[in-house]
This record gives sequence, C-alpha cells and structure tokens, in this order.
Amino acid sequence: MSGRKRKEYLIEFISMGHTIKVCAVDPITKREVSIVGPATATEEELKRTAVRKLEYVLKKELGEGDDNNGEDRDNGRRGLLI
Repeated sequence: MSGRKRKEYLIEFISMGHTIKVCAVDPITKREVSIVGPATATEEELKRTAVRKLEYVLKKELGEGDDNNGEDRDNGRRGLLI
C-alpha cells in the first residue's frame, strides 16, 4: 500500500424517483456537498463523483485549486469536469 493517507468521508444516498442524491461530508471541516445522478448509476460511481467534488471544494477553500479561477480551459465557462 502507498504511504498516502486515505481520508474518510460520510456518504448519504437519498432515492428521489429516477434519480439519487448523494451527499458527501468531511467530518473534520463539516463541509458538505451533494450531487444528483441517475438511479441506473452504480453506487460506486455516485460515491466517487461526490467524493471528487468534495475534495475539489476542500482544495479550492484552501487555495490549492487550479490557477485558472474555475474556468474551463476549452471554452471559458465555469464548471467542474469530472
């Protein structure tokens, strides 16, 4: 196993018809993010997407994000490419 420490997050799945809302919470900072995905997606796909978004937000708050100020390099629109 690598020497990297693995962070643990709280994950909640909420079924909403044909979609599932996934909330990811960092228990240390209490920062919470959520995503909404199709009910046909696997639990692992939804969890991975929510965790990546949470890690993105945490990095951005610490000032460790991209130096492009959240702009997509291809078309200048804001957003998060996952």
